[in-house]
This record gives sequence, C-alpha cells and structure tokens, in this order.
Amino acid sequence: MNKMVQKIENFIFDIDGTLIDTIDMYMPAMIDTLAKHGHPIAPDKVEQTKHDLFGITGRDALRLAGISEEEIPEMLKDWFDLAYQRADRAKVIEGIPEMLNTLANRKDAKIAIATSKLADEYQEYFVNKYDFAKLFKVAITSADTKKHKPAPDPILAAMDKMGADPATTVYVGDTVNDMKAAHAAGAKFAGALYSSANPDSIKDADFPLMKPADLLVI
Repeated sequence: MNKMVQKIENFIFDIDGTLIDTIDMYMPAMIDTLAKHGHPIAPDKVEQTKHDLFGITGRDALRLAGISEEEIPEMLKDWFDLAYQRADRAKVIEGIPEMLNTLANRKDAKIAIATSKLADEYQEYFVNKYDFAKLFKVAITSADTKKHKPAPDPILAAMDKMGADPATTVYVGDTVNDMKAAHAAGAKFAGALYSSANPDSIKDADFPLMKPADLLVI
C-alpha cells in the first residue's frame, strides 16, 4: 500500500557544509588554536576531530574538545579571528545558487535558515558575501535560541517564524546533529551527502541528496 505523504512546502537550511563548504576555513583554525592554548590534538586524531566538531556552535565544539568554561571565551576569539583570516577558503557548493533560486520562486515553497553561526558572522560572512543569501527572509542564528543542535530549538524557532507545519517541513543539513535536530522538531531531514564530511552518519536521512538539485523533486 502507498502511504499518503504530505508535500514538502517549507525548506529550512543549515549553512556550513550544506550551502557553502567552510570546513577548511574553520577547522584547521580550531586545531591551531587548541595547540596555541596548550591543548594539541594528536596528529592521528586531527582529521577525525575536525569532522566530529564541525557543524555545531564554536562554544559547543570547544566543550566537546575538553576545554574548560574559563578558557573558552579567549580561545573562541582566537579561533574565529584566525578562521576569518582564512575566509577565502570558503566556497559555494556547486548547484546551490540555482537550486535556491528555483525554490525561492515557487509559489508553494518557503525557505529559511537555521544555523549555528553567530548573528554578526551570519551577516558578514554569508549575507554580505553571497547574493543567494538574500533570498532568505527568515534566519535563526545561535543568538536566537538557548539550546542548539542537536536540540530541535533552532528548527522549531524557524518553523514558528515561517508559520510552518512540521509535517510539511524539511531541514537540510550535512551532519548527524542536523538529522537529530530535524527529527526532534518533528520535521523530515534531507541529508547533504553531496558535501558531508561524514556521509555515513546521515545515510538514513529521509531524503538522501546526491546533489543539491535532488531537493527539488522530494
């Protein structure tokens, strides 16, 4: 028997690793900052650490790296200062602008952002940098919720602003924390296998995406 499936009308997007490839901007800078502050990562653990701590707030990443609350503010500043010096390493994922323009022009679709980025960072390094970023009228950053992914709060906040029904909403992301947050919010999850640093972790996505345009046919 075919199950009745409600049409997806609301598309909420993660940014890093989903719309733009930023792992080489942020994560080597994190490894360098940890070493600078006396918390070096063993060489054979570096790649795994970069993948494990990508896609969550910087504060949460440092906590998971074992950094004390007292050390976090200074390290966070050093990390982000270094990452911003490497902003030229970020690049738009192929096919993203075209896919977003198509969705934004659909009469039956709404698009939004739910990101772990800081509010200022979102404006400076996303909205001001990429033309397609201006298509989003709703954006939830880390400043808008007390809890962050994998908690559902950012997605719930985006749905609230959109007036979206979870049954017709999909969250598009590239990490297992994105998938957990989407499902905890009652939404579907579209896994950006086309760019994920750890595609095996999201292979059970409701909608596996081998390329951005796959989102247009769900």
